[in-house]
Amino acid sequence: MRLLILGGTVFLGRHVIDAALARGHAVTMLNRGRHGRGLFPEVERFVGDRDGDMSALRGRAFDAVIDCTAFTPAQVERSLAALDTGAPHVVLVSSISAYGVFPPHRVFDESAPLAPGHEGYGPLKARAEEALARALPDRHAIVRPGLIVGPHDPTGRFTYWPTRVARGGEILAPGRPERPVQVIDVRDLAAFCLALAESRVTGSFNAVGPRMPMQALLDACVQAAPEAGARFTWLPDDQLLVLGMAPWTQLPLWLPENDPTHGGMLLGDATRAAAAGLTCRAIEDTAADTLAWALAPREPDRDTSKLVATLTPAREAECLGARPVTPA
Repeated sequence: MRLLILGGTVFLGRHVIDAALARGHAVTMLNRGRHGRGLFPEVERFVGDRDGDMSALRGRAFDAVIDCTAFTPAQVERSLAALDTGAPHVVLVSSISAYGVFPPHRVFDESAPLAPGHEGYGPLKARAEEALARALPDRHAIVRPGLIVGPHDPTGRFTYWPTRVARGGEILAPGRPERPVQVIDVRDLAAFCLALAESRVTGSFNAVGPRMPMQALLDACVQAAPEAGARFTWLPDDQLLVLGMAPWTQLPLWLPENDPTHGGMLLGDATRAAAAGLTCRAIEDTAADTLAWALAPREPDRDTSKLVATLTPAREAECLGARPVTPA
């Protein structure tokens, strides 16, 4: 296939290109040219701006487009307008944040209502989905991943856990050990997006991994660094809130289970995606590969603009010192 990848140098896009090249496709990428300049020398590369000049696409024909970077309806519309030879099948990577509200203790599927409005990440993703559906009603697939994890993650969210475990010592673990969590390995997500493009499947899909206890995820990190001697002290949701802990960022994958708007965000149902070809590797492989990447030398133009402020060692020690709970 002749594939156009919008993005391709930071995280998901580069894994999509890896997978596409491995399957023998002819790949063109378009991005702003700010990162990964030495990546994929065999790939045709265009420079363009989703909020500005997309003229590099004019007169070019593709069999499918995988859009890894659109955040607004205007960006979707501008990209489709630039494909003046006719837009082929488009796979849009959206987000489960497009749903907006996640009631606690409730599993959600693709029938959940989208977030209203035009402000904020989730609502704009929802409006971008709608813009694509209006333009190409029978030639699009929408992929809604949860937390994307794995090598080259620019946010440092999931990476916090394997690297923290590798440092060893007493580790603050959030919530209940049995609290369900979900992640999606970026390589599995890339393969799924490519499969949708190849088969021209249409529809919306929750691209989320299997639900697992938080304890299982941390055990996978221990397996990646067994010599570190990590041990966990579990602090319940209410105490973490009293301590002023910021959900999701300071302690990645922690959301208070009874939170009225986000308590169920890690309870996605991926039945439709699995039927369309999504497969997920073992969390042990993801943890080990993420740790190996995190400890390797950094690429010189690595994108650090999306790094989140995770828990510092000093703040962790302070919180552990304040605990009135029993280690588990």
